[in-house]
Amino acid sequence: MKIEGGSYVLLFHTPRKKWLTKVSSDKKIHTHLGIIDVGATIGMEYGSVIRTTEGKVIFLIEPTTYDFIMKSERRTQIVYPKDLGFIAARTGMKNGSQILEIGTGSAAAATFFASIVKPNGHVYSFDVNLDFMEIAKRNLEKSGMADYVTLTKHDPHQGVDVRDADIAIVDLGDPWTVVDQVHNALKGSGAFVAICPTMNQIEKTATELKKSGYIDIESIELLIRTMEAREGMTRPSMRMIGHTTYLVFARKVQKKAEAPEEELEEEREEVME
Repeated sequence: MKIEGGSYVLLFHTPRKKWLTKVSSDKKIHTHLGIIDVGATIGMEYGSVIRTTEGKVIFLIEPTTYDFIMKSERRTQIVYPKDLGFIAARTGMKNGSQILEIGTGSAAAATFFASIVKPNGHVYSFDVNLDFMEIAKRNLEKSGMADYVTLTKHDPHQGVDVRDADIAIVDLGDPWTVVDQVHNALKGSGAFVAICPTMNQIEKTATELKKSGYIDIESIELLIRTMEAREGMTRPSMRMIGHTTYLVFARKVQKKAEAPEEELEEEREEVME
């Protein structure tokens, strides 16, 4: 596959020194490694090599959804791929899934979800901040996911016009305040996910979910530790992605149904332990 004008390329030198850019014939990028002539990549194949004016090697990599997310324009903290991947697996997200997202942010999450549910699924994302939504729109267009995401400026506390969604992802400072609105939007047994940076948020959210027609409530945290794999001296990296967020999962059921006695007994046993 050859690089064309208007396409995107990841200019890769090392894992910590790489640039995602849109290709045009007259573009040059000035770096501490020297000048990279982006225009010269037109007609070259992904995987090829060019050199900077200082002779440094730059690999031409076709960007993935991960690259678009990590290099996205942002004003707020993004949801990291380690959390996004688990959300997709835990909820059974797939092509054709209908996704409700409350809290668009920079659209890092919407970009990832759209890449999974397309071409037959869709992401319906709501936010109240127009500045964030403009950034989100640019990021979605850059990644090629704009056709699979509908952005709407609306306060979800007033309800949303989405119905029979397979999955709802809530990324608000107070997710417990919209569990009823999400309940109305989800299909029966649909998955609820809350993205919560702090413990008091997951406590309030889990407490409210138990009152509002949800079961299978689970709160988790994911950590990633990379390894420095070098012959004869492999060891864990001194740096790692530690806490980014807590995730709260639940499934929609009929409201006012009593929780199974076994579930209540399990909770009592956990408290005793």
